[in-house]
Amino acid sequence: MKAGIYVDAENVMRNGGWGMRYDILKQIIIDQGATVVRANVYMAVDWRREKVDEAYRSKKEDYRNQVRRCGFKIVPKEVRRYYNEDGQVITKANTDLDLAVDALLQNRNLDYVVLLTGDGDFVRLVTALQNTGTRVDVISFHNTSRNLRESADYHCYGFLIPNLVPTDESRTRGFLFSVDEERYFGHIATLRAFQEYGRNIFCHGSEFEERISNKELSILKERQSILEFDVFDSDRGPQAKNIALIKPPQESTTTPPTTLPGD
Repeated sequence: MKAGIYVDAENVMRNGGWGMRYDILKQIIIDQGATVVRANVYMAVDWRREKVDEAYRSKKEDYRNQVRRCGFKIVPKEVRRYYNEDGQVITKANTDLDLAVDALLQNRNLDYVVLLTGDGDFVRLVTALQNTGTRVDVISFHNTSRNLRESADYHCYGFLIPNLVPTDESRTRGFLFSVDEERYFGHIATLRAFQEYGRNIFCHGSEFEERISNKELSILKERQSILEFDVFDSDRGPQAKNIALIKPPQESTTTPPTTLPGD
């Protein structure tokens, strides 16, 4: 099975995928029995700033080199600057079209595509690829389009894939897949590996570190919000305690680390 990986890097980093391990990403696709023949990362690049800021350029270039060492091709999109109506400078670098065109053209030689983004603008791309007989899986982080999740053959939150992003290894992550709003409890789905679910964990609303209402518990399920928690085994099975909500990150311009095998 020939696979292609297409990473919308700006969407991934803006929505909690900061520090994503590109080596792990590639390995989990290989573990599905696939041969990765295309691996593209679509990344905004501020050439203008890099020309005048040596420290910034060095940091960004090191990061790009690390991604390349993981076997990914970087497809750069130059950052453009615009003035808004208040006279403020707005930067923008939309890589959506580049990614979509490449995926459609390269799909002729692929059986399987893995798309990393939560952007609903890619729904049409997913269905177009599927109409050619290609399986399309989506990995995303925060702010994922419901339509995108539902259009994919399989959708997975990157937060749940072991070792893909930095986590506290003593804690478990998952999302609510069922809730009894009136009785104030639910059940959390966890992931053992990509496309392989682990134990279902009982969750009572009183175990959240920040108090939530019965209705808010249901909303967390509808949004498939990511939870982090401790697990203890009771007579009734595994239960979650000290539950925290993994919240979307604040906007950051810091370059994330990309750890490589042996580093």
